[in-house]
Amino acid sequence: MSVMAELTIFPMDKGVHLSPFVARAVAIIEKSDLVCSFGPMGTIIEGDWDEVMAVVSACFKDLEQDSERISLNLKVDYKKGDASRMTQKLESVRTKMAGSAD
Repeated sequence: MSVMAELTIFPMDKGVHLSPFVARAVAIIEKSDLVCSFGPMGTIIEGDWDEVMAVVSACFKDLEQDSERISLNLKVDYKKGDASRMTQKLESVRTKMAGSAD
């Protein structure tokens, strides 16, 4: 089983400079040893459901310690039996783009 989850999480009560809080969440994700890809609008995490949801929960619990209000957006794509889809999806699109460049 493979779950890809795009997570965006940040406190809503800490002003406009949120990178220290986002960095805390990204550090938790990276320490999880799950496949992940950090981006400007969120981080994609890939693994099995329980592992991914445990990391999402850990990110929330970390920010909850010193935040009164948290925004968390989670988009999940599940596909039975597949693994390492993050790389496969990107390669598939790049192949199609290269083929249409003729």
